[in-house]
Amino acid sequence: MSAYSIAAEPYPYELPMLGESGNVALIMIDMQRDFIEPGGFGSLLGNDVAPLRAIVPACQSLLATFRALKLPIIHTQEGHRPDLGDCPPAKKRRGNLQIGIGDNGPMGRVLVQDERGHDIIPELAPLANEVKLNKPGKGAFYATSLDALLGQRGVTHLIFAGVTTEVCVQTTMREANDRGYECLLVEDATASYFPEFKAATLAMIKAQGGIVGWVAGLAATEMALKGAYEHA
Repeated sequence: MSAYSIAAEPYPYELPMLGESGNVALIMIDMQRDFIEPGGFGSLLGNDVAPLRAIVPACQSLLATFRALKLPIIHTQEGHRPDLGDCPPAKKRRGNLQIGIGDNGPMGRVLVQDERGHDIIPELAPLANEVKLNKPGKGAFYATSLDALLGQRGVTHLIFAGVTTEVCVQTTMREANDRGYECLLVEDATASYFPEFKAATLAMIKAQGGIVGWVAGLAATEMALKGAYEHA
């Protein structure tokens, strides 16, 4: 394994030489109040938010590493315009909820841009130079400028964290994989309301020689990133 590799499954994840063979960016998926805090959309669906809150320290650490290395960071937020013009009726209907998308909940209108529930949690608040990307779907490439943003920055490698593992994180990884990005998910920095769903998703990502991408631990990821880029 070279100094520019992360110890990962199913085999080492090779990091690019910055400015020569590409760039690496962090995609922090949907760490917003609607999914992480009681009273948000996740809890309105009947879920315990504790497993999602448990990864906040790992996400903080990952953000700190990328910030120290001056690597690109993109925070995504799932949410819709106030008129819900970008929310398919089928999505709004699904779940047959008393309080669903667009309705008034404990943190304002559910999954609507600029409402309190749409905010990224304070512990992971983006800095002024970091991208905040609203997405109307599960995947961060659908109906967004993400691909163009990454292209402008010469990004070829994506490190993923956030929630939920099996829905928005995996969907975005699959979208990225189809577009030719080299994708790695940090196991300690992703979570699901259902632990078995997270486990199944990690297995799917790294199956068949990494059909979707790679999976690595936080410590291994940070060690390799610092070794590769600390003095770049």
